[in-house]
Amino acid sequence: MEIKDAIKKAKENDQIAFNFLLDTFWNDVYAFQLKRTQNENDAEDITIQTFSKAFDKIDTYNEDYKFKTWLITISKNIHIDLVRKQNRTIRNTSKDDEDHYLEIIDDSPTPEDKIITEQNLAKLLRDIKKLKPHYQEVINLRYFQELSYKEISEDLNEPINNVKVKLLRAKKLLAAIITKS
Repeated sequence: MEIKDAIKKAKENDQIAFNFLLDTFWNDVYAFQLKRTQNENDAEDITIQTFSKAFDKIDTYNEDYKFKTWLITISKNIHIDLVRKQNRTIRNTSKDDEDHYLEIIDDSPTPEDKIITEQNLAKLLRDIKKLKPHYQEVINLRYFQELSYKEISEDLNEPINNVKVKLLRAKKLLAAIITKS
């Protein structure tokens, strides 16, 4: 499959085309982010967000430009947004004036917080059970057993990129289920 054909099919929601584009450009986007962030987890998260956003907005892709350039631009903008958000958080929490004493906030959850967390977790688990079993499995392995993509790939005997796509789809489907309820 050629890139232009894959893009055309992806615009028609062809999952095989999405997989082809993800497999073709994953390493480029990931390497770009790894250089920028110098952190494997951040690079991986931003790369996943990049493909998620790109696939959601694939209709806006202008074929006058290279697809890789478009992906890298999306990736760069996501990273810039995250850095801005982190800087805003740091500025809001730091105090420049030496006359102020830092207040130590008790972050430990109250009994009410614990009950709410338990209720939210129970609801999340019910929503996860609405997914197809193979999506439930990747969410369980990634978020509850905290396995890496490589470990999940070995456990499921599937290529890493398939695991990433499956997890991305599972998260999208779960988000849709959560927003409906």
